[in-house]
Order: sequence, then structure tokens, then C-alpha cells
Amino acid sequence: MAISVLAAFWAVSLLFVITPGADWAYAISAGMRGRWVMPAVAGMLSGHFLATLVVAAGVGSLIAGHPLALSLLTLAGSAYLLWLGGNLLLRPAAPEAAQADEAGSGARWALKGFCVSGLNPKVFLLFLALLPQFTDPSSTWPLPLQILLLGLVHLFSSLVVYLLVGYGAKAVLRSRPAAARLVGRVSGSAMMVIGVSLIAGQLI
Repeated sequence: MAISVLAAFWAVSLLFVITPGADWAYAISAGMRGRWVMPAVAGMLSGHFLATLVVAAGVGSLIAGHPLALSLLTLAGSAYLLWLGGNLLLRPAAPEAAQADEAGSGARWALKGFCVSGLNPKVFLLFLALLPQFTDPSSTWPLPLQILLLGLVHLFSSLVVYLLVGYGAKAVLRSRPAAARLVGRVSGSAMMVIGVSLIAGQLI
């Protein structure tokens, strides 16, 4: 693939990643818990990577062509965001609560992160619409390999931005309990708004 194509895709991918959404809200909540930023980000990136594999394998077009399957995916993702956002809204992450987390919670944060991105139909639909646009049918590289490479470029952008968001929240909010609770409630509200908007989109 041409470097210019990768650079163009990276610019578009970065614009998508730096737009606050459910992933940002989850990274911030992980940052306020202290040491769980890396597991949370790893979980979210796993969800993005799964979406890349689905599109590269051609399964994405099949799912997109079946409204019922896409609706079920949307409802599942929306319900999870509502549940996660509601918990965060009612029990916002507080810096002092990080010390109470048990040793095995890293896996739980990673699993939640995977669900946040893996069950988000907007991520899947974006990849389905975006990745093929930057492929070259005349290239010597197979189409699935091109899509996989583009997905890895996106993962790198996501890794950098989400780590900055998570560790930035940790640095700024860990010493400010009141601000941390406020940001936690805002993050929870954002997740719930996204979940409701996805459900509304299905009903409309």
C-alpha cells in the first residue's frame, strides 16, 4: 500500500479517535481508578481489533445486509452502555476507591473495555464504511491484508489517545475527589446518552 494512503487514513482515524465518546468516558473512569488504565485500554483495543477482523473477513458485509442481526447488535451494545453508564452515574469513580479494588480486577476492566467497543455498532459500521474506502484493488496486497493493516493503524492511534486520556484523568483528578466524582457522573451520563441515541435510532 502507498504511504500516502496510510497517511490519509491515519488522519481520518485520528479525527475519529479524538472525538469524545463512550471510549473516552471509559478511559477516564479507569484513570480515576489508578492502575486500571492499561487493562481498560487493552480491552477497548481488542474490541476494535475484532471489528477489523470481521470487516477483513467479509463477515461485516453479511451482517450489514441483515437488518435483524444489526438491530440485535445495536440493542445489545445500547443496553450495555446504559448499564455501565448508570452504574457510573450512581456510583462515580472516586480516587480513594481505587485502593479497595481487588487484585484481579484488571481482567474485569479489560472485559468491560472489550464490551464497550466490541458491542458498539457505531465502531463496526464505521469500520465497514471506512476501511474499504482506503484499499486499492490493483495492489499486490490482498484486500483482507490491506484492511488489517489499516485497522492496525487505527489501533495505534487509539492506543496513544486513550492512554493519554486515561493517564491524564489519573494525574489531574486523583487529587481532586469532588472533581473526580463530577467527571465520573458526566462520563456515565455520556454513556447513557449514547445508549439512548442508539436505541432511538433503531426505533426511528
